[in-house]
Amino acid sequence: MNHTATSILRVGLGITFIVIGFVVWGAPEAWGSFIQPWAVKFMPGGLLATMKNTAILDIVLGAWLLTNRAVWIPALIATLHLFVILVTTTTTGLIIERDIGLFFATLSLFFATAPKKICEKLCEKMGK
Repeated sequence: MNHTATSILRVGLGITFIVIGFVVWGAPEAWGSFIQPWAVKFMPGGLLATMKNTAILDIVLGAWLLTNRAVWIPALIATLHLFVILVTTTTTGLIIERDIGLFFATLSLFFATAPKKICEKLCEKMGK
């Protein structure tokens, strides 16, 4: 991926994560309603605390992506975060479709920005 495409993806994801962080912060109960009941049982501190922490994580990840420093780290964390969201949220509605796109965008950004040694080790382990 060329530098311009990576920069556009990084900035777009950064802004998206910051915006969604503030949206979740403003209505954590509403966003928590998308969580599967079985997943709520595993949330330390309960649903409201988890949603507030999720909002903070989203804002931090978005800000980190905008700094253009060690981009592969927030991209990896965001990919893992989105994977958890995809596994634990309802499977209907616009939320799942949006998160699938964000998941693959963050995964792409990770592979575009991660040090070569990390990508090689991951690809090597996936090939076995």
